[in-house]
Amino acid sequence: MRRIVHLLLVAHCAVPAVGDAQAVDHMAAARRVLATTPLIDGHNDLPIAVHESEAAPGDVAAPAHDLRTRTPFHTDIERLRTGMVGGQFWSVYIPYEAVEEGAAKRQLEQIDIALQIIERYPDVLGLALDASDVERVFASGRIASMLGMEGGHAIENSLGALRAYYALGVRYMTLTHNGTLDWADAASDERRHGGLTEFGKEVVREMNRLGMLVDLAHTSPETMNDALDVAEAPVIWSHAGARGITEHTRNVPDQVLRRLPDNGGVVMVVFYPPFISARDEATLSDVADHIEHVASLAGADHVGIGSDFDGIDVVARGLEDVSTFPALFAELSRRGWSEGDLRKLAGENVLRVMREAEAVARRLRRERPASTRTIEELDGSPGGAP
Repeated sequence: MRRIVHLLLVAHCAVPAVGDAQAVDHMAAARRVLATTPLIDGHNDLPIAVHESEAAPGDVAAPAHDLRTRTPFHTDIERLRTGMVGGQFWSVYIPYEAVEEGAAKRQLEQIDIALQIIERYPDVLGLALDASDVERVFASGRIASMLGMEGGHAIENSLGALRAYYALGVRYMTLTHNGTLDWADAASDERRHGGLTEFGKEVVREMNRLGMLVDLAHTSPETMNDALDVAEAPVIWSHAGARGITEHTRNVPDQVLRRLPDNGGVVMVVFYPPFISARDEATLSDVADHIEHVASLAGADHVGIGSDFDGIDVVARGLEDVSTFPALFAELSRRGWSEGDLRKLAGENVLRVMREAEAVARRLRRERPASTRTIEELDGSPGGAP
């Protein structure tokens, strides 16, 4: 209740002083929606930005990384509040090449950085492990904080490692990053398997049994389709665009978008200019075009927001940092989106996916034990370390 009252007051005071009454109405509509529905962003790379910071690499407590001040990142507390963010998947990404150095060490360090960030600001951020946690933390006036692991290379072909990361709080895993794995083809690398191998399908099944969301951002269309074929729970794309608008290998083809209603999944639309525009620059309007394209083919129940802030080196005009989310919702309101559909886009769709994945996991845990299958057993000898 404190959060709702506070944000409604902010909304009343922050309506832009413009002459166009319609513009005021659209921003007011956006703020009404985001004051009472958690805006859940699917992908923010602040933990790796801290890890790679020149000022104090990996030091969450360093003055340069104090989120209560203006940071050099796209993210800090004041701008999160201005942007009315209600839920955030913090990416715990490690480079593809880390497998050669010892992926587990690097992955554990990234999880630790993310958890330190959440724990350092308990009045602002709250760890969320399921949909009910998201709603509880948001209702307390804080930002529900979840962990998303970007790249299946981190499990090093081990279902036991997958389960260990889930136990540490990871609630989605992007099957690939930019490199093809022993068990899954990536969008930006050689297609060696024609999608998922048998072990790759077992990874999806075990993620469903755990309740970990299957994230298909970065995967090839063949991997997307194979995952949709085997998944028993809704999938997500934590940060991706629509290929029907911008022909880019990282975007989701129309054929896959048309399959989403049957699966129940959500494409969380990214803000990265090369994915959302074929021009030299991109704008907030381009992002809105991608959102509308996903909604037109899959339905308003299957689209969300996945900014990729602090993981991108260029930004779209009008979406420069985490403070700018309300402007995107105002633009969609101007285009005719109802407040009901804006609520779906903001967070209701993702919350539904989380609840359904949790329900599937409860059923599957009753029906089958943890999988002990190996890549050698299912695929033969893997084709070398990824």
